Parts: sequence; structure tokens; C-alpha cells
Amino acid sequence: MTTKEQQDKLGKTLWDIADNLRGAMNADNFRDYMLSFLFLRYLSYNYEESAKKELGKDYPDNTPLDVMSKLKVNTPLEIWYKENASEVIDFEKQMRRKVHFVIKPQHLWGNITELARTQSSDLLITLEEGFRYIENESFESAFQGLFSDINLNSEKLGKTSAERNKMLCTIIQKISDGIADYSSDSDTLGDAYEYLIGKFAAGGGQKAGEFYTPQQISTILSEIVTLDGQEPKTGKKGKLDKVLDMACGSGSLLLNVRKRIKDAGGSVGKIYGQEKNITTYNLARMNMLLHGMKDTEFEIFHGDTLENQWELLNEMNPSKKIEFDAIVANPPFSLRWEPTDTLAEDFRFKSYGLAPKSAADFAFLLHGFHFLGKEGTMAIILPHGVLFRGGAEERIRTKLLKDNHIDTVIGLPSNLFYSTGIPVCILVLKKCKKHDDVLFINASEHYEKGKKQNTLRDSEDIDQPNDIRKIVETYQFRPEYVERYARRVSMDEIEKNGYNLNISRYVSTSLDEVKIDLKEVNTKLATINDSIKTNTEKHNEFLKELGLSPI
Repeated sequence: MTTKEQQDKLGKTLWDIADNLRGAMNADNFRDYMLSFLFLRYLSYNYEESAKKELGKDYPDNTPLDVMSKLKVNTPLEIWYKENASEVIDFEKQMRRKVHFVIKPQHLWGNITELARTQSSDLLITLEEGFRYIENESFESAFQGLFSDINLNSEKLGKTSAERNKMLCTIIQKISDGIADYSSDSDTLGDAYEYLIGKFAAGGGQKAGEFYTPQQISTILSEIVTLDGQEPKTGKKGKLDKVLDMACGSGSLLLNVRKRIKDAGGSVGKIYGQEKNITTYNLARMNMLLHGMKDTEFEIFHGDTLENQWELLNEMNPSKKIEFDAIVANPPFSLRWEPTDTLAEDFRFKSYGLAPKSAADFAFLLHGFHFLGKEGTMAIILPHGVLFRGGAEERIRTKLLKDNHIDTVIGLPSNLFYSTGIPVCILVLKKCKKHDDVLFINASEHYEKGKKQNTLRDSEDIDQPNDIRKIVETYQFRPEYVERYARRVSMDEIEKNGYNLNISRYVSTSLDEVKIDLKEVNTKLATINDSIKTNTEKHNEFLKELGLSPI
């Protein structure tokens, strides 16, 4: 079984467990329990592996089960703690220095699963203590509130403490059994986590889908921003120093950018994300760690992007302003917001004006664009309305075009997202753009239709359609014209159209009407009529011989 097949199988196994166990519980609520337990499993495995290396031959991993039972311990590390109490403080200091976190032996997954297997009444309280320790004392950096959405005393788990404890025992034991035969490395568990996030988003409707960008669309954005900003056709950049997603949701899009650049042999310095929703913010932080990232390699901020509550992005001195090599975003579509006189003077919006109260789409775009580096690329998913709506949006769009910052407009098929069925577009922006035209890609008819949701085809077979590759390669090589698909459009033509970027104005997918030669048609009809007349006369001769009436 390949690594990819193993990852997919683990994801499906865990989803089946979730689907069977959650019963009447809301999918969002069950998601938080399941993903938190998977996260605890990952942390525990990595901590124990690091402890083995640190303690070497002193790590009691060959202790017989009957001896462990007599000692009333469930993990080897718990034995070491009991036998080396005076060395624990120094050991934990060393672990914080090397792996950046500490988990007490009683909070490790091995102990938790054993409590679940034996239906111990101590499970619930041990879990509560473990989660609080990880939040408040485990990490050197601030991971407060990481499990704030996990209410282990919720009546959704059971009406009494005993019922809740029993339900938790069942969930944890099923998860433990389900993942026992799979690798515990970050790629396998991280991808399983991503798989579950996607499944919960698909099953949770509009609200659930807001925090998750489908992997296929995430791939398009990631591939675009990792290509060289000035010469995409030369391939991927060697390094992205800083990457930002200012509406990061569960962090999947940021991780996709990191994966693309690393798979191409490049590197990423640090990734930055911002998320307003506390539940999703916690998902993002877990997601980073589950994919093997150290807490020094990423920074996720909980706060309102439009109000710019992140101190990191509030540097007033232009020479000290942080800039990003790549910016990606899938912000909430047409969000209502409160533009104020204070925001009108905000450094992000002052040169362009404020987006209208009814739709914050351009506010998100301008926020990100302000922090884009001179050689960087920004790719943002937005509703089609930003391409043609008038008023304040028209003024912002016009200035961006006149300043030559809009590089590419990509139209996607409808019904690709969990949160909406409308078609959306991707805008690619650059501070220092080489070309003085705009590339339009109309991919609206290139997809595979599904019962509930459409998908982009991504076959590896060269003879089969690959919609994702076609979009990325069209952006990368920037052809002058591809029939019914793409075209480079001059600024003069865009100006003549009133700076309206409606994609179908520039790239129509409709087939040209077939020209009809009326003289030729008339000649054919005359010939047919002559043939009918001749054959009718012959037929009537036969009828006459048979004594029948002619027709």
C-alpha cells in the first residue's frame, strides 16, 4: 500500500467511526472532539519518540505488561517518572528546549486509551486535566485556549457524568482501534486530519464550509503563488520567506502552499494566519502542529482582519512594515461590515477608498495587498460581483487596474464550494507586474458534474482531462489566446469597457453560430422537391396497374 493510499484509507476509517458514533450530535460538535483526540494522539507519539532519544537506554520501553499492571502504570514514561522523580524537572526543561512542549505521562494517549479500554471512571477528569495542561503549561509559546471548544461535561455526551465518561470511553477506544495499524508520522496523521476537516465541512452545510477551502481550489492558489512572480514560466521560487492568509480558517491553504514549495525542493521561512472564529482558530493551530510544524515556524492570530487587530500588521513606520512573498485567501463572500471614518483613513484603504457596507470583498483584498512584497504574488478567491459591481467597488477596481496591479482573472465553475453554489473567481495581484495587460481564464465549463457538488478533474493520465493543471499552466505560460478559454486583454480594451472585468466580455465559452448558405439550402430543397415529384409519379403508375387510387 502506497503512503497516499494509506493516508486515504486512514481518513476513511476515521470518518466511518465519526459517522457511526456521533448519532444525533451536531457534526461541528463531534468534529471538535474527534480532531482533538487525533491531535492528542499525534502529540503523544512525538513526545514519547523524543523521550526515547533523550533518555536512551534508561527509557523503560521493554517493561512487561504484567509488571506495568502491578505498578499501576500504562506507559513506559510513567515508570521513568516514578523511578526518577528528582530528575523530572531537568528532563522536562530539556524536552521544552528540544521539542518545545511537555506532556505529563498520565495525559499521554497510551494512558488515555487504556482508561477507555477498561471503562475507567477516571477518564473524563484525566482528559480535562490533560487538555488544560497542554493549553496552559505544555508549550513555551502561548497555546492558551487550544481546547476551549471541547466541553467534556456537555450533555451532548450524556446527561450524567457516568454517561459522559462511558461515551468518551467508546469514542476514544474506537479511534484507538481504528488508527492502531497506521503510521504515526506527521504526513499520515496530518492528512487524515485534513481529510476529516473536509468531510465535516462537506456534511455540515454552509456554516461548516466557511472555514475550509476545497483541496482542488487550494492547489490552484498554492501553485500560482509559489511560481516566480515576474517570470512564472521559469518555475517555482526557491524560497518563500513569509506567507500570509488573512482569513485562514483551518489553515489548510497555508499548509498547501508550504507543501507545494517544499515538494519542489524549496523552503518556507514562516507562515502567518489570521482567523476571527475561535473554534476555527484552534483547528488551525492544531493543523499546523499535526503537519510536523514547530510552534516557531508559524503564527496564527485570533482577531478581526478588517479591524486589523493584529499588532504585527499595525507598524506605522513604512521602513519596518512586514511584507509577504505570497498571500492567499478565501475570505467570507460579500460579508456585511461597518466601514467608518476612522477606517477611511486607515493606511490599508486610504489610497483606494472603502468597500461598501454590503460587501467587504475588496476590504479583504486591500488588506492583504497592502502587505504584499514587491516581488510577491497574491491570489484571492472572491465572488464574481467584484468584477463588475459599480459604486465604491468600481472605483477600487479601476485604481487597481490603472496602477497595473491586477495580473490575472480566473473564472471557476459553479458549485465547487461547500458554503455556496455560486461560481467564484480567483484574482491574482502583484505590486510590480511585468505585463501591462490582464490575463483572463474562463474555466467555468471545465469540471466534472456531481450530484451534490462539482469537482475539478485532476487525472494524472495525460490522455484524460486535468482542469487544475490546465488553469495553472495557462497562468504560468500566459498565452495570447486559447479559444473559448483564455485571452490576454489590453488595458485599452478594458478601459473601453469601463473597467468592467466580467469574464464573458473577454472570453466567451459559447460556440459561434454556424453560417448558413441560403442559396445552397434553396438548391437542395428544390432538388428534393423534384425527386419527390418524380418518385410520386412512378409510384402512382404502379398503383394504377394494381387498380388502386393514386396519391
